[in-house]
Amino acid sequence: MSKDRRPASREGGRWLERALAIIERVGNLLPHPAILFGSLAAAVVVLSSVAMNLDLTAIHPGTGETIHPVSLLTVPGLHRILTEMVTNFTDFAPLGTVLVSLLGIGIAERSGLIGTVLRLLVLSAPRSLLTFVIVFAGILSNTASEVGYVLLVPLGAMIFLAVGRHPVAGLAAAFAGVSGGYSANLLLGTLDPLLAGLSEEAARIVVAGYEVNPTCNWYFMAASTFIIAIAGTLTTEKVIIPRLGKWEGEGSQEKLEQLGPDEKRGLVYAGIATVFMVAFLLWGTVPSDGFLRNPDTGSLLRSPFTSGIVAFIFLGAAIMGIAYGKGARTLKTGSDVVDGMTKSMETLGIYIVLCFFAAQFVAYFKWTNLGLIFAVKGADVLKASGLGDIPLIISFVLLSAVINLAMGSASAKWAIMAPVFIPMFMLLGYSPELVQTTYRVGDSVTNVISPLMSYFPLIIAFMKRYQPNAGIGTVVATMLPYSVVFFLVWTVMLIVWFIFDLPVGPGAPLKLPVG
Repeated sequence: MSKDRRPASREGGRWLERALAIIERVGNLLPHPAILFGSLAAAVVVLSSVAMNLDLTAIHPGTGETIHPVSLLTVPGLHRILTEMVTNFTDFAPLGTVLVSLLGIGIAERSGLIGTVLRLLVLSAPRSLLTFVIVFAGILSNTASEVGYVLLVPLGAMIFLAVGRHPVAGLAAAFAGVSGGYSANLLLGTLDPLLAGLSEEAARIVVAGYEVNPTCNWYFMAASTFIIAIAGTLTTEKVIIPRLGKWEGEGSQEKLEQLGPDEKRGLVYAGIATVFMVAFLLWGTVPSDGFLRNPDTGSLLRSPFTSGIVAFIFLGAAIMGIAYGKGARTLKTGSDVVDGMTKSMETLGIYIVLCFFAAQFVAYFKWTNLGLIFAVKGADVLKASGLGDIPLIISFVLLSAVINLAMGSASAKWAIMAPVFIPMFMLLGYSPELVQTTYRVGDSVTNVISPLMSYFPLIIAFMKRYQPNAGIGTVVATMLPYSVVFFLVWTVMLIVWFIFDLPVGPGAPLKLPVG
């Protein structure tokens, strides 16, 4: 076992540990997310009756109509709850998109493609770019959910140890990319359709039929990939490594395995499959009359390409995963492919349960008109506050960041926040796509210091290999600089994006017309 020669690691951390202990205790008092959504759904039913008896109304700023609450504590309300319970669940936008996406990604994981690509990325990096590549690879790993936590975080420590640097710095750099840069990526992952589905459901409280595409944050998040990677690299080199000092532990110099012949052949096969996949997409999107463009307008907006992005995530991951598996001999039969998809579904049991209760909550919130009434009232308060565009954006980033400390799941938080804040900001003229982007920034930056983040105990376990006395305070003290830097850099980037009125994604403007 290695020794930790860094006595200063606990300096200034006691107050932080006490504060985090309080946060952890409070967070642990919260019920399971599924129970929480079920309770919220029941609360909406009761609140709808109270609101109707109090005659709580609001004037819709767009139509001028009076919005009245609808009580579900009535016989018609009971009938609607019973008869639409199933369709609330099956029509819940995030459910199908995540299930389909993960079917393809499960094949890519089962074949070993994702793990091999991450290893290749860090193995081929020059020594001077090693930290950047680790952070960058961490950000890209978000496409495949937990792979980054399980594979890349310990890998970052191994790589740093292999080149004679402090392994905790490598672990921190990888964790910063995987978790602190959770929303950034050059590619679309399972989180994009999930959040977009929740945003779409919330936006329809105000505008019936409003569509939020899974690509709606892609421009901003793709640009964020490089900004966050650079910020994470500088934080590691200028703050974390000097603070940790020289590694003097006795840990063995774990050698990072080079790619074997089978893995290299698998990558060649996957590369060939990728070329064909990209050629197919270019054939359908580049020509003005491409078969993946909107048949009426010829545009890529609201086209089969953008509307079918979930299908392309599934097909792309499945095709490349199968190609790699054939080349690397990790997928030998069709049963192996099905096993990969099955394995990915096994991890979604709790998500499906969560979706059932979240779907009821969102539906009840919409049926009762409470979401719209609260949105109008909240918008009136925000207007009266006199806060301008930029203070509102900063405030919402801060709110999302603070809530993230007490509730770890990005989708669970957004399922609660979206039905309130998206209609509220829409009535002020801000697009759902901008509100979702702002939420994702705040939700990401405090991941690395949130004890309630589901993989936080795993990070402590990894760190204990190199610092046996490591605990919550140790991890937070190490990761807090990343959280502060990411918050400042990402918020400034969002403000600059807003000032220049840049779309956050294809067909995703920042503002909507008011009135």
